[in-house]
Amino acid sequence: MSGQIINSLTQLSFFNLEKPINLQICEHRFTFIDLFAGIGGFRIPLEELGGKCLGYSEIDSDAIKVYQQNFLTGYVNNNEKYLGDITKISELPWQVNLIVGGVPCQPWSVAGKLRGFDDSRGKLWFDTMRVVEKNQPLAFIFENVRGLISPTNQRSFELIIQKFENIGYRVYYKLLNSADFGLPQNRERVFLVGIRKDLDIDNFSFPEPLNLPTKLFQIIDDLQGDFDIQKIKLSPDILFNGSIPVSRNKFQKNDELNDFFVFCDTRNGHTTIHSWDLIKTTKREKLICETILKNRRRKKYGTKDGNPLSLADLSELIENLQIQELNNLVENKIIRYVEKQGYEFVNSKNSSGINGIYRIFLPHSEIVPTLTATGTKDCIATVSINEKTPEEYKSLFIKEIYRQKKYRYITAKDCGKLQGFPSWFRAHSKENIAKKQFGNAVSIPVVYYLAKSLVRSLGFIHLD
Repeated sequence: MSGQIINSLTQLSFFNLEKPINLQICEHRFTFIDLFAGIGGFRIPLEELGGKCLGYSEIDSDAIKVYQQNFLTGYVNNNEKYLGDITKISELPWQVNLIVGGVPCQPWSVAGKLRGFDDSRGKLWFDTMRVVEKNQPLAFIFENVRGLISPTNQRSFELIIQKFENIGYRVYYKLLNSADFGLPQNRERVFLVGIRKDLDIDNFSFPEPLNLPTKLFQIIDDLQGDFDIQKIKLSPDILFNGSIPVSRNKFQKNDELNDFFVFCDTRNGHTTIHSWDLIKTTKREKLICETILKNRRRKKYGTKDGNPLSLADLSELIENLQIQELNNLVENKIIRYVEKQGYEFVNSKNSSGINGIYRIFLPHSEIVPTLTATGTKDCIATVSINEKTPEEYKSLFIKEIYRQKKYRYITAKDCGKLQGFPSWFRAHSKENIAKKQFGNAVSIPVVYYLAKSLVRSLGFIHLD
């Protein structure tokens, strides 16, 4: 089985990309303009398919530097044009086949302020429409976050579709997940494809999932993974005390132990690591912590998502509670006292994690969460583990991975691989900038298979 998966992976072009031949001086199948070019996530797969970039638009100086060092340095007879700010682009000096780009997503993202068209970046959709209308490419591909098609933004999204249709395009859209195209990343993005109506192409088919689950250790360096791990099947009663959390995503199985551990004091779960698991505490002190965890969200103690509990509150819940027991937990920095309110956890924000760690993913995990521009405190374990019960699993993880420090933070190089960027790609020299740029980029294989379907529909290539 493992050999079949590895062989399948090496056959996929985005895992095998070599530095592109100088397409500017070679025969090409179609031309394209790269709007909101970033570091070239659209360009790499389009060139792999035989496209020639005539011009690119980007205003971030760090992104421009990376883009130019990867695609323009050393090219012979390069007539490619830097188009600058999209708000200044009008009629292009050439007829172009495709216009592509990842329109800024912050106005539509839950990570932003969800201001939509009230955000100046949201208005860039209208500049995008203007460039398309003036230059009438045969087709376009634009990408954005899932939030663009959420109920909150429904009217704005319908307006975008209508505007493109009004200027002569049939528009198709679909939510595509990077995990469906050979990458171990749960990254959902909406892609809009527009085809000029006068081409009489009445239908467009988005690419189907590859059905090729990929484990972290297959694409990330220095991980000791194992294809042959046989995970024990367990009932939800054992894993979740009979109540399966609604927050679990489609990649988490309800009858298996998770492939990751979460460091968090304010939630619970069979692979949740609490500070009282890591700091030496008595059974009694653990009981106090579990009591705070269980009751902190109850409405009788307040309206917040996590209310401090007073000494009186806790005394009703814990028999013979002594103030010194709480003081010991305060001294260990597990809980703190909030004046006139009560006791709460020191680690009170979920994504802040504990001791600088939010999540640790095992090498045989088939998924990590969406990479973002702002980054996370996520790590990857360098070795795999397996056990038969949740208790043994957590204990082994703490002993063999956490205590032995057999984990590391996700690096910029890892981010590039999780986005499908080829090995020849030169990232920004500063780690934090490179991670941000990869988090902002599109996933290479998703664009490859989507663009392959489009250029085939347009008749530029005939691929199997």
